[in-house]
Amino acid sequence: MTEHVHRRGLRFLWDRWRVVARLAGWSVLETGQTFLTGFALARALDEGFLAGRPGIGLAWLGVAGLGVLVGAYGTVRVYGAVAALVEPLRDRLVARVVARGVREADAGALSGLTQQVEIARDTFAGLVMVSRSFVFTSVGAVAGLVSLDPLLLLVVGPPLAAGLGLFAATLRPLARRQEAFLVADEALADRLGTVCPGLRDITAAGAEERVAATTGICVDTELRAASSLARWGVLRVVSLALGGQLPIVLLLACAPWLLQHGVTAGALVGALAYVTQSLLPALRNLVHGLGTSGSRLAVVLRRLTRETSSLAGAATGAGIGAGSGAGSGAGAGAGAETGAEAGTGAGAGPETGAGPGAAPPVLSLTSVTFAYGPDATPVIDDLDLTLAPGAHLAVVGPSGIGKSTLAALVAGLLEPGRGTVRLCGHPVPGAEAAALRVLIPQEAYVFTGTLAENLGHLRPDPVPEAELLAAAKAVGLLPLLEALGGPTATVDPAALSAGERQLVALTRAYLARAPLALLDEATCHLDPRAEERAERAFAQRPGGTLVVVAHRISSARRADRVLVMDGRHTAYGTHDELVRRSASYRALVGSWTPEPSEPALALRDPDRVDAIAGTGLTGDGGHVVAHGPVRQMQAPRDLRHRGSLGGEG
Repeated sequence: MTEHVHRRGLRFLWDRWRVVARLAGWSVLETGQTFLTGFALARALDEGFLAGRPGIGLAWLGVAGLGVLVGAYGTVRVYGAVAALVEPLRDRLVARVVARGVREADAGALSGLTQQVEIARDTFAGLVMVSRSFVFTSVGAVAGLVSLDPLLLLVVGPPLAAGLGLFAATLRPLARRQEAFLVADEALADRLGTVCPGLRDITAAGAEERVAATTGICVDTELRAASSLARWGVLRVVSLALGGQLPIVLLLACAPWLLQHGVTAGALVGALAYVTQSLLPALRNLVHGLGTSGSRLAVVLRRLTRETSSLAGAATGAGIGAGSGAGSGAGAGAGAETGAEAGTGAGAGPETGAGPGAAPPVLSLTSVTFAYGPDATPVIDDLDLTLAPGAHLAVVGPSGIGKSTLAALVAGLLEPGRGTVRLCGHPVPGAEAAALRVLIPQEAYVFTGTLAENLGHLRPDPVPEAELLAAAKAVGLLPLLEALGGPTATVDPAALSAGERQLVALTRAYLARAPLALLDEATCHLDPRAEERAERAFAQRPGGTLVVVAHRISSARRADRVLVMDGRHTAYGTHDELVRRSASYRALVGSWTPEPSEPALALRDPDRVDAIAGTGLTGDGGHVVAHGPVRQMQAPRDLRHRGSLGGEG
């Protein structure tokens, strides 16, 4: 492929030989400027200032200055010739990329058109400039050294040739490693572009370790490519030191010998000027330009001129493939809302004790303490809790007190700083425990696919349709299922409301065979009746144990037991018991509104009025809000009157 690109490049230059000739012609002026840089300086010293004739010295310096002006004019004309050479290349590449995009429906055509073509254009222009500059600068400097004294070329020539030879020997290996690095970098960027938007789905599907492993392979591949490129890049520094800086050292070290063999002081100074002012800068530009930009140009041209669009991904190596599955809201390992929360819980009494020979409790927390940091106040402090099979527990408390943190600890998403959590006797976190619980967070996950695929995501085998419909009916999803077109209908997550997504996630969790269901405000977008139906469905599952992080007091009333979290204190018992003996629970009950306020009249009644949200609002004079325009209000004593009262409804 490289030889193919080289042949096409040579053919491109040959087809534009007139432009190349014009470019070379204007570059000759720069050659003259380089020649005069050392030659005129040597003559100014030997024939002028050192001979006691400053006028001649100044005249030679004036000639050198005139050479600079002529060279600057040549440089200006060079840019025009470079543009005439570069723009046709860009036009040809654009035409090729567009043609391939139309012919092959190549998804990478846009990137090629907007980025890779411009990279090729700019890099090619830079390479033409540095290569041309080095060639003509070297010719002018070598001619000047010979004209001053051939012995000077004997000192400067060998290290310069050695440096160029070393640099030329590294070009092909550097190009290969540069391409390997670019391919690895693109593969990693593509991998992260796939993984990062799906982090929640990866967590929901429990695929963290697999995705981390495959992404780690991409990272390691790029690291190896970068290390190899860096090792070969060191040789560029060596070639620059050998070809551009060693001649300076040799000229200074050999100065006595050169002076003894007829080299004049002016010629020696002129030689130093050639090396420091011409050869060294030109060689530095060549090494950095051709060594890096040349490799990038070769890579980009190979991609833009490839005959098929199958290059992408060919060199990504093993381990790029395994992506994360589409996420679900109730999956094992789904991310709970685990932001830092203040408060602790201590000493909640056990639900039941496990006697000798009895089955272990479904959930057991022993002296569990957790804090978000070594110096932070514990969110949960020395908490004991035991739930027997079939228990129904509601966890309540002020916002931010640690309820979701407790759910995350039970699910194994967080590890306690002290104490133990066990599910059916298995330690949490652990693979055995993870299979025994299902967590439904507040934010429900639904992926694009059929409704049956969404609902059966946590089952290893397809769920029979009869069982799926029975679960949908129990949880309250059946009307939505029928509206969408049945279990085989395709689900668009963006087209569902938050409550509908929660119903899908709840039914998915209901179909899972985990004995413990954790509802972390998983019904917050449902109305009270739908919430009650879903919770009762989970509570009535045969052998199922339910823990609800409640956001309505009605959830606590339905539970067998309630755990009240209030900082360092907890209370545990039935709803009636806690109302009598827990001031914190009484405060929560008093501040909770059991049901949303109902309108005084039925919606869309003949008078088209609804009740206001509540009394005591600013401007509330017993008015009711009409269904008409926002700025119209009506008094209850004149319902038929539709005139504006000038207030806002």
